[in-house]
Amino acid sequence: MLILIEFVPQVFTDFEVAQNIIEKTLKVITILLTLQIIRSFLSSIKDYLKTLDAYKDKPIDSYVQVFMIFAWLLGFFSILAIITGVSFIKFATTLGAASAVIILIFKDTILGFVASIQVSINDMVRIGDWITFEKYGADGDVIEINLATVKVQNWDKTITTIPTYALISDSFKNWRGMMDSGGRRIKRSVIIKTSTINFLSDEDILRFGKIQLISEYLKTRSTEIETFNTQHNIDKSALINGRNLTNFGVFRKYLQTYIENHSAINKDMTLMVRQLEPTSQGIPMEIYAFSSDQRWKNYEYILGDIFDHVLASVKYFDLEIYELSLGNKIND
Repeated sequence: MLILIEFVPQVFTDFEVAQNIIEKTLKVITILLTLQIIRSFLSSIKDYLKTLDAYKDKPIDSYVQVFMIFAWLLGFFSILAIITGVSFIKFATTLGAASAVIILIFKDTILGFVASIQVSINDMVRIGDWITFEKYGADGDVIEINLATVKVQNWDKTITTIPTYALISDSFKNWRGMMDSGGRRIKRSVIIKTSTINFLSDEDILRFGKIQLISEYLKTRSTEIETFNTQHNIDKSALINGRNLTNFGVFRKYLQTYIENHSAINKDMTLMVRQLEPTSQGIPMEIYAFSSDQRWKNYEYILGDIFDHVLASVKYFDLEIYELSLGNKIND
């Protein structure tokens, strides 16, 4: 193309108007071809970087788009300078006076550019992250981050598009921390009817002692309590006197031991069974733990398996679960 531009003055020596038009046309084509070459080169680099583990989750599209915007602006100004016959520097200086209008036109692009830089520097979102953005109805994996938008594939396979600058102006939840932690939180409770909570008699302790997970616990605690009551001359003709075990407390200990021995629970993270504040329905018994498998399908299976066991074991401790639709009691 440069060779053609050099030969034009010699070929069209006697046709000054045609020479001027052809030279300008060739220069414009040269600029457009250069921009296409730059775009193809950057696209190749982008595709290559996405194959590398260190860069495949980074918003490379945003940087390529920013560079191409500047390249197209320079190319556009150069083309206008060629067509009008005004030098590029003088043309760019003249456009500087209209910078306010330009900023207004490219407001979203500028906001997206700033947001992309902040998102990248602060490592707020990566491709592949699971995010929840209630304002835009997004709940799924990030599949693309570019200058203007972030695309999220929801769990129902729909696609939600979020403005990039919304990631720094609004609140959203990124689940990456959970995925990297090695556990996914289980926090669910069952409500025990208050009227079914009782002190344990010697017969009850003997009966509960057949449950293997708490048999040693009951032996140890029964001995400690009996020793204490004997030393303090406690009248045990009434169960309320002195120290006692309750079916609710023993059930809590049983669940704690059950969770601690569950193969799908991460033992290095918080693990407890706790009693929550009483409600008008009863007293919630909550399991707070973390599954070792964070995948949604497997997590739900683990959660279901644990509470299947919880619901089935309640009756062995002479307790009942509150359930309004069935008369506040789960039948055998």
